[in-house]
Amino acid sequence: MSMIATLAELEAIYGRPGEAATVKEASRITPHYRAFIDVAPFAVLATSGPEGLDCSPRGDKSGFVRLRDDKTLLLPDRLGNNRVDSLRNIVRDPRVALLFLIQGQGNTLRVNGRAQISVDRELLASSAVDGKAPRSVVVIAVEAVYFQCARAIVRSDLWNPENHVPAGNLPSPGQILAALSENRVGGDAYDRAWPARAQKSLW
Repeated sequence: MSMIATLAELEAIYGRPGEAATVKEASRITPHYRAFIDVAPFAVLATSGPEGLDCSPRGDKSGFVRLRDDKTLLLPDRLGNNRVDSLRNIVRDPRVALLFLIQGQGNTLRVNGRAQISVDRELLASSAVDGKAPRSVVVIAVEAVYFQCARAIVRSDLWNPENHVPAGNLPSPGQILAALSENRVGGDAYDRAWPARAQKSLW
């Protein structure tokens, strides 16, 4: 295979970005970009650590990522599987990136910055849902924010319900766990119990 080894080789193929691709980047959350964050119910958090990279889905009610000011985002860490891969990375390498997705919209929003993990009581209380506070809040100092054009969403036809993949067409979590653990965990009982267990532990 012929591999690209230098930036010069890469730029010879792709050229330079147009003005629209560069002028859209801001160093703070502008009012236009805040509109995206205020309604987004889902984001993907990217982090880096000694063991490698991590990309973690984050979802909640619309506007779950809040602004403290135009340079600071607050991301509550809700209940999960306690692997805390993202948080382990942030403790050792503060660089993070967020990709916000909004149902039915083609444009996405990207934020790059540096994060810390806060357990401030007042901050945790202000992030509570149904009286349940997160165990921590990821405080992100914004360094760059810009929208990503809609081509990937359009090409994938992501929001088209006709393209939804039926659950039975893919291996279930219980089946995957059973196969990887030689049936120590998982199986049909895991799949049957998961919906009720998850409903009790969303927040």
